[in-house]
Amino acid sequence: MASLMEDLIDCLEQEEKEFSQLLTLSRKKTPVIVNNKVSELEKITDEEQIIVSRITSLENKRETVTKDIAEVINKDVEELKLTTLIDLMSNQPKERNRLSDIHDKLSATVREVRQVNENNAELIKHSLEMVNFDLNILQAMRQAPETANYGRGAVSTGEMLGGSSGGFDAKQ
Repeated sequence: MASLMEDLIDCLEQEEKEFSQLLTLSRKKTPVIVNNKVSELEKITDEEQIIVSRITSLENKRETVTKDIAEVINKDVEELKLTTLIDLMSNQPKERNRLSDIHDKLSATVREVRQVNENNAELIKHSLEMVNFDLNILQAMRQAPETANYGRGAVSTGEMLGGSSGGFDAKQ
């Protein structure tokens, strides 16, 4: 059981390090999004994918260790949470404190990653809205009908609505 707890704590510590790296990248992404640097955003996203892959591997390892612990202590793995394990380890204060500390640290880091990512998603959403707005304006300008501006020979001058000939009409 002691080695299983050590494996679990080690796994959680590794996960926390990976999430900390993910947090650093997420924070790095914010100014890149604001400054609309797409190529830098792609690089950061690629780095994030590598970290997420490592986190997924660690999550699988943690699940396996948790199942093993559940078997040893004869508990249902679905009901076995870290807080439950912390409570069960009252007679092992050193391991209990390590587990409790890493649980708190990991929870805080994951919460912060989530918050930064939500902010980044909101920035991307606003950026996309601005791009769509600009595209709609450009499309509206291209599709504007010709106006009925006729010259002296009763021929349309072909001026587009919103367009300008660049001169000043003194007759108006």
